[in-house]
Amino acid sequence: MHEIISIITGYIIQFIETTNYLGIFVLMTLESALIPIPSEITMPFAGFLVAQGKLNFWLVVLAGTFGNLLGSLIAFGIGFYLEEHVIVRLIKKYGKFLLITEHEYERSLGWLRKYGDAVAFFSRVLPAVRTFISLPAGLSEMNIWKFSFYTFLGSFLWSIALTYVGVRFGAEWDKLEPYFRQFQMALGLAFVIFVLWYINHKLKIIKLPKLGR
Repeated sequence: MHEIISIITGYIIQFIETTNYLGIFVLMTLESALIPIPSEITMPFAGFLVAQGKLNFWLVVLAGTFGNLLGSLIAFGIGFYLEEHVIVRLIKKYGKFLLITEHEYERSLGWLRKYGDAVAFFSRVLPAVRTFISLPAGLSEMNIWKFSFYTFLGSFLWSIALTYVGVRFGAEWDKLEPYFRQFQMALGLAFVIFVLWYINHKLKIIKLPKLGR
């Protein structure tokens, strides 16, 4: 697996060095269109090129953000126009190639139905869910303008963070990918805790003891 990741990383680096902003845009589009190309490699390396003076920070961020938006709209369209049983059948058949499982798909769809449109924003920094939340968003017929706004905002912030890390750590950018995975897991846990607190706050399921008595 490590060798495969190294090969993929090498191709991504070569592609970005050759095509610059267009390459960043294409790679980030593919990631959000359900193709497993990790932004944790694409954007930090682009940040490294920024540190070398070869690329502009904000143009890199915008290329990544608009790429994410376009790819997300493609996945959104697939979910919008296909029947759910067709999507599930495709995931069962081809999901292993796209690193998508039926369980992950159903979980993201459940989150979207329970917690609403804002999931399109928060999911941009959550592991696994980030790359295919657009599919269930389209299936649930979420308002496309809201979806685009939340997706753009979440992708913009995530692109800034990843690019800055590449600028900050320079040639050591490639060693940070495992830490991003841990960071995403922490954000995911924080999101779950917030959701549970919100539900309890609204429904008053758990009565907390009052202090001082």
